[in-house]
Amino acid sequence: MNTLGIDLGGTKIEARVFDAAWQEIARHRIPTPECYDQLVDAVVAQIAWASDAAGTVAAVGVGAAGLVNPQTGLTLANNLPASGRPFPADIERRAGRKITFLNDCRALALSEAVFGAGQGKSVMMALILGTGVSGGLIIDQKWRTGPTATGGEIGHIAAPAQIIAAHGLPVYDCGCGRKGCIEGYISGPGLQRLAAFVTGMDLSTHEIAARRTTDMAQVWAIWCALVAEVLHHLTLTIDPDVIVLGGGLTAMPDVIANLRVAAKNTQIDGFAAAPLALAQGGDASGARGAAYAAWMDHRNATGLTV
Repeated sequence: MNTLGIDLGGTKIEARVFDAAWQEIARHRIPTPECYDQLVDAVVAQIAWASDAAGTVAAVGVGAAGLVNPQTGLTLANNLPASGRPFPADIERRAGRKITFLNDCRALALSEAVFGAGQGKSVMMALILGTGVSGGLIIDQKWRTGPTATGGEIGHIAAPAQIIAAHGLPVYDCGCGRKGCIEGYISGPGLQRLAAFVTGMDLSTHEIAARRTTDMAQVWAIWCALVAEVLHHLTLTIDPDVIVLGGGLTAMPDVIANLRVAAKNTQIDGFAAAPLALAQGGDASGARGAAYAAWMDHRNATGLTV
């Protein structure tokens, strides 16, 4: 049985087809359109491509940035032209088939739990550090969701007051409508904002990382301390077997080692910090996780045992 996973981001729509052994057998990437109708058509076109390229596709999963309100079916997305629209329902209507739609970070979390750094762990938490900050909770290789469908939106917890006050950092407005969300400080743009505030220099994340032991040392220390507070929050509330870190910022040199030290310094004295691991799936993880979620839905709907 072939399964299609689509990783939908602000710049690209990547489709990957997996066989019954979860080996990738085909992939296709197209740019993300800037208007809603074209966006829906593009996702539908990727579904049609998969059928042409790999034969019958039994299940389709779409992992996309943003949230879908379970009460209204409407989408909230900062980097897709889909906010306020019934995006999953419109894809299903135009494709003429059922899809499984989930947040892209939750898709990556599921992929890592089943195939990657979270294998063999009963409770795995993913924390994605990139253009935004989000994550997902996986229990016994099953994606955990709840009645609000906002679980995993870790970037929208409040930034720690003691660190904000100690460094005189501004309280930023957030795209979610609140103020002072941690995403505004530890995402890629947040790291750049920190550097600009502390040093007055406008640098890329790559430049900041390259200079983290010289003139960006204070910026790096503040960023690590802020991320460590998120790790501490996850540890106190969930206490997972492992926290898997993914996203573009985790490609920075020594990031896992530095965050392990910062997390240990943040934890309650005498207690261990949560184990950290780097996501293993690379840029295939989101598509594979979306495909796996769709496969599980298909299995449950049809009564398959394998």
